[in-house]
Amino acid sequence: MNPEIEHSDPELPADDQAPAELMTGEPGVVIDRSEHPISRRAIPENVLKVLYRLHRSGYRAYLCGGSVRDLLMTRTPKDFDIATDAHPMEIRRLFRNSRIIGRRFRLVHIIFQDQVVEVATFRREPERGAPVDEGETEDLLITDDNTFGSPLQDARRRDFTINALFYNIADFSVIDYIGGLEDLRLKKVRVIGDPDVRFREDPVRMMRAVEFASRLGFAIETETYDGILRHRNEILKASPPRVSEEILELLRRGWSRGAFRLLVETKLLEPLLPEVHRAIVDDRAPYFWKMLEVLDRTVAAGRKISDAVLLSVLFLPWAVDELEAEEKRRDGKMRIGEVIIFIRDLIQPLCARMALAAGTRHQIEQALETLWRLLEPPNERRAMFRFVYREPFNDALALLELYALSSGRHVDQFRQWSSFAQKVRRAEGEAAPTATKRRRRRRR
Repeated sequence: MNPEIEHSDPELPADDQAPAELMTGEPGVVIDRSEHPISRRAIPENVLKVLYRLHRSGYRAYLCGGSVRDLLMTRTPKDFDIATDAHPMEIRRLFRNSRIIGRRFRLVHIIFQDQVVEVATFRREPERGAPVDEGETEDLLITDDNTFGSPLQDARRRDFTINALFYNIADFSVIDYIGGLEDLRLKKVRVIGDPDVRFREDPVRMMRAVEFASRLGFAIETETYDGILRHRNEILKASPPRVSEEILELLRRGWSRGAFRLLVETKLLEPLLPEVHRAIVDDRAPYFWKMLEVLDRTVAAGRKISDAVLLSVLFLPWAVDELEAEEKRRDGKMRIGEVIIFIRDLIQPLCARMALAAGTRHQIEQALETLWRLLEPPNERRAMFRFVYREPFNDALALLELYALSSGRHVDQFRQWSSFAQKVRRAEGEAAPTATKRRRRRRR
């Protein structure tokens, strides 16, 4: 094994444990290897290879961001990002298995057989424009931050203090420029800098504060929390695809119930999804919170849930409310064909506003439409067979399971369809392929 990536943490000589200002020329707090729990055993070998090659070539090479935070908390990081003072073309020359990507800010992806390691050059906040006249409101939304900087500047431009920590491969120390270690100890999510400025620069930071608080079990620091309350409507200026991805991230990872509680508390959900907010506020749909709890347990158990089902869970209370109100107006139950048309007309504007892909929108419509079909199972067994083999059936059955377990409604229909689907699949598995007999050639 290469000695440079040996998975051990030997004690370093005193000269290698210098304060951060001596290593970088900038103020900072350095935590020596002996004082933190990060071990190279927890870092993938490909990431170590990149760090060591940058370091051997004379560049600073730091593990950065969420991976350092998670390693300090002895959690498994989702990904490992590297920050360096090498520029993208210099990184490209060091690694033949790499490519430069990005327009807003150039990054380098170093491609290994089973992993892609992302490397970014230290950058700083963009220059501010000229002050606006009195009475005018300055638009602080960041549209370009393609400016290289120093490690200190890079730390200051990050979103939250707990995400601005560096792990230095040169001496295995942790470098903290802005108080992230103390906030980790206090279990606080604190935005870096003035919340009034940072949330206007990038409104998605407000959603990320909710995400980290829910994921880590932290509290949102008071000034950060108040900043979200003041600037919640700024979220409408954010890119719809980014916002939709953040919403999906809250649903995918097993902490959706706490996250959406926080979205309601901070009043972020109201401008984001006013339809959903109206349907769940004041516990008008108490089963919704139970449904998110069931969803979180399902995800934590390792079961894969499609994005269409996740978003359908979010839309379901609103769809149920609207359907029940429509039937009340009509003074009668709607036929299944009318329900399908009603759901499509209901869902399409919301999906367009969220900038969801046409395929995702279609899958959501199909899942919700098929759900209502499952609530009225056909009498003929042949029709039931056809239903099980339809593409949206699995999504609709998963949605019905979450709905039935959380609301107590339609439990019999779920059990009937689930049992029937299991029998069909069991019969398929037990059916052995028929052996084809070899035909004898007739003699002429």
